[in-house]
Parts: sequence; structure tokens; C-alpha cells
Amino acid sequence: MRKLDLSVHIATKLNRSHLLTGKKNYILPCLGRTEMDVQETGPQSVTVEDSMSMVHASRGTLPPASDHLKSESAIVAGMARAALPNTRVDWDWLVADYSRIRDKIEAVFPDFAGYNEKVKLPRGFRLDIPASRREWRTSTGRANFVVFDSKRQRPQARAGAVNPLVLATVRSHDQYNTTIYGKNDRYRGITGRRDVIFLNEADLAERGLEHGDQVDIEAVTATDHPGQPRIVRNFTAVAFDIARGAAAAYYPEANGLVSLMNYDARSGTPSYKSVPIEVRRAAQPGVSQEANKSMQGRSVGATGN
Repeated sequence: MRKLDLSVHIATKLNRSHLLTGKKNYILPCLGRTEMDVQETGPQSVTVEDSMSMVHASRGTLPPASDHLKSESAIVAGMARAALPNTRVDWDWLVADYSRIRDKIEAVFPDFAGYNEKVKLPRGFRLDIPASRREWRTSTGRANFVVFDSKRQRPQARAGAVNPLVLATVRSHDQYNTTIYGKNDRYRGITGRRDVIFLNEADLAERGLEHGDQVDIEAVTATDHPGQPRIVRNFTAVAFDIARGAAAAYYPEANGLVSLMNYDARSGTPSYKSVPIEVRRAAQPGVSQEANKSMQGRSVGATGN
């Protein structure tokens, strides 16, 4: 990011990514989805898609934080109008009524046929996903699986690593991307904390550990520098229904175990789901404040989905 000639952020609030500035950096504040968005033809609705592929209209009801705030659509249209003086697109006409933007989307994507009418329904509409009906649009009419060559494609443990596991970093229930709304995870039975690592009970026993023990976790990737160990300390081990040889921990708490040297060759994505680790009893165990609040016997969650 710092090598960019220009970086522009459209944001509802400040966040840490705004500190990674390019040579020139602009932060353009915009209306939030909970704020009233009034354009030339009146109050506007945007549309959003949830995790279940449901698309519905969303209209803010709160007064804007400032009279100077513009909507995302108005900001993008304004930049386009300024940058393309000979454009054939009537940007002001589009921003005046967001239903016109949805008409344009419908013209491009057949799945959005009847877009403006569908979003008026109480729960909106669901985008069609053939695979959810077990309909496979392939040459064979079946789901085609690709064999993953783990030895070639995922980071390998360094020579001499003792009984390494493969760590995947995961989100909790009360988390959206990197935003953490709470420390409860009803998916996995964790309450009031995030400093945990999920392990198969047999893997725990193999290391002389039990559910609830404090552990240190060290990344043992072959490409890591041996003089600069990647370790997170005093995590609590949670016996969980997870495959033998696998482990899971929340991000960003476990991000320190992920080396930037290890990433997918095609996508460039760091190996957040495939980190070779060693897990051992904590060298200097200490109970954190949040652990004191939530750790009662096996209450951190011994089982889960």
C-alpha cells in the first residue's frame, strides 16, 4: 500500500487500514447504511446481500452525522464525472434515483431480473445457487472434485519439528471479518474469551495435555527463520470434535503465527488455513483476566459443530 502513488478510502468510520498511506492519500467519509440518504427524487434505499444469499433493501432512519456527508454512490459518480469529462453516462441521473442503478445491474446480470420489484418484498429475494439444489452445471452433470496436493502446495514443517499439527485460523460467531462484536462463539461453545486453541482430544493426550491446560503455540514452518520464532503464549487448549492432526484458533489473535513468506502461489493469499505448529504446555502459565471470568471446569466448550 505504501508504494502506491495514490490511495483513496471511502469509509463510514476510521480504521487501521487508513494508516497504510500511499504517496498521496485521501479518506472520503460517506453515509452509513443506518443514516438517511436523500437524493433528488427523495429518500433512497440501497440493497445488501446477507450470508444466506438473500438480497433485500436497506433504508437508513438516523440523521446523518454531518450535512457534508455524501453517499457511496454519489462519491463514485462524482469522481467518474470529474475524471471523464466526455462521458456518455448521466451520473447525476443515476444518483438521483438508486432504482435506476438497479435497472442497469439487472440489464447486465440475468439473476437480478425484476430487481426493483423483488427487493420490495418483506425479506427480499434469494440469489439462485444451483449447487444448493445439488444441480451441478458441469460437462458431466456431477460435482467435480480437485485433488489437493498438500505436500506441494501447503507450507511444510521444518526438519526436526516434533509431531507438528496444521493450524487454521477461524472467525467466531460474534465476528464479521476482522471486526469482533463480542467474545462469545455459539458455534463452538466458547464464552467470554478468544485466547483458545481447538484440538482433537487424542492429540491433546498424545502431548500429555488435557482440556483446559494452558499451552504455548509455535509456528514451525520450514521457511521461518530459526532465530526469530513465531510463538503465542498461554492459550487455553479446548478439546473439540476436530480431525486428528488439525488445530484451529481465532484470528487476529493467532495471526502472529502466519508468516508472510507462506502464501498461495496463484492467489497470493497468506497461509491462514495451513500453518505447521507445535503445541506444548505453557512455559510460564498465567491466567488472564478474561480466562478467570469464563473458565469454570469444562465450560469453555468441550464439544461443538
